[in-house]
Amino acid sequence: MAKQKPPVKKNETVELTFEDITHDGDGVGKINGYPLFVPYVLPGETGKVKVVKVNKNYGFGKLMKLTNESPDRVDPPCDVFVQCGGCQLQHMSYDMQLEMKQKQVKNTLRKIGHIEDVPVHPVLGMTDPWRYRNKVQIPVGERDGELITGFYQKRSHTIIDGMDTCVVQDEVNDRMVEAVRRIADQLGISAYREQNDRGVLRHIMVRTGQQTNETMIVLITRTEKLPHQEQLIQQLTETYPQVKSIIQNVNKRKTNVILGDKTKVLWGNEYIYDTIGDIKFAISAQSFYQINPPQTKVLYDKALEYANLSGSETVVDAYCGIGTISLFLAQQAKKVYGIEIVPEAISDAKENAKLNNINNVEFYVGEAEKILPWWTGQGLRPDVIVVDPPRKGCDEELLQAMITMQPKRIVYVSCNPATLARDLRILSDGGYETKQVQPVDMFPQTTHVECVALLTLD
Repeated sequence: MAKQKPPVKKNETVELTFEDITHDGDGVGKINGYPLFVPYVLPGETGKVKVVKVNKNYGFGKLMKLTNESPDRVDPPCDVFVQCGGCQLQHMSYDMQLEMKQKQVKNTLRKIGHIEDVPVHPVLGMTDPWRYRNKVQIPVGERDGELITGFYQKRSHTIIDGMDTCVVQDEVNDRMVEAVRRIADQLGISAYREQNDRGVLRHIMVRTGQQTNETMIVLITRTEKLPHQEQLIQQLTETYPQVKSIIQNVNKRKTNVILGDKTKVLWGNEYIYDTIGDIKFAISAQSFYQINPPQTKVLYDKALEYANLSGSETVVDAYCGIGTISLFLAQQAKKVYGIEIVPEAISDAKENAKLNNINNVEFYVGEAEKILPWWTGQGLRPDVIVVDPPRKGCDEELLQAMITMQPKRIVYVSCNPATLARDLRILSDGGYETKQVQPVDMFPQTTHVECVALLTLD
């Protein structure tokens, strides 16, 4: 039987009606059942599309002209939305973004986890879905003899020209990046050049405590010595009183990794502080801290609700990081045990427990999949296990250890619906029932969605 050829050819222009949208934010239109994926279009729209790539079972297109617009199309407020790619959904109304994310979670649970008939609630969104990010890491370059800062263009290491602001960044971060760039330029501090591995200033990182108005500036340099260090510090601290910490991070390697191994305080404190709910957190240059604290509180409140604590329970928090969820849980549990593989994060977690006078929590460095079976052998029987793994999801050894421990409830916090679905399937096969899933919009204007799932023993 002859192979059926795709019904379109590269560089052909076709008229398409878009029926759906992918988890990456691309519109999906079909020609005789053959799907074409096209960025920056919405379901219900029609447009002229140039075919740019043809594979056996699907192809990719570029929108040339919209002939029928969706009522959910909005004008992106960002001037470099298309070049940047950091946000994928600024052309979509916020209501539609939330609906898309709920549908994405439902479809992923069904397709990957074969989990149906589980309530996936409407996504908990933000009242104002802009200017929410409390941390920026932005590369520094040179153009026409002047320092420039801006995100890289999609799939390149070319800094976007004329990028003065980012509409999902805290405005303080924007102002601080601009101030560092301007002052460093006046002082003659050179930008790092990837081509010949020369120059000084690689990246500028700014972290802001949105509840405390404290700001940390981190200067990532190729060199140990930062030229004109004292003048730079003086101008920044005299002009911007919210700056509480100026840090240098040295990264001598020729690498895409932003931070190097050596960090030192140039001025002020090692930490800035912020609060989520009633809990205060110390944040260092390399701490993992959620970038959207208001939505983090929404997420953790839901995790706490699902944990259903009365004050008599023992809780294990795997992948505890700097103790954010652990300290929330400790407010309502008898005892909380936190596990994290990164030693620095556990040091921060212990400091955060002291900072809040929370004494019913203990933190351990190690791999959760190794520590949980050992605890089981020691007779520890938690009532609730909370997991908040990275995007790759839970290690299967950890899932099996959780099943062996037989807690009454498992609360799974996830930043990746695909690995959540996979892991819920394993836990379901091990005797747990997924009761409900609550998506939370931690990253408006992007395709990412966070979820909290509640599982109980059958």
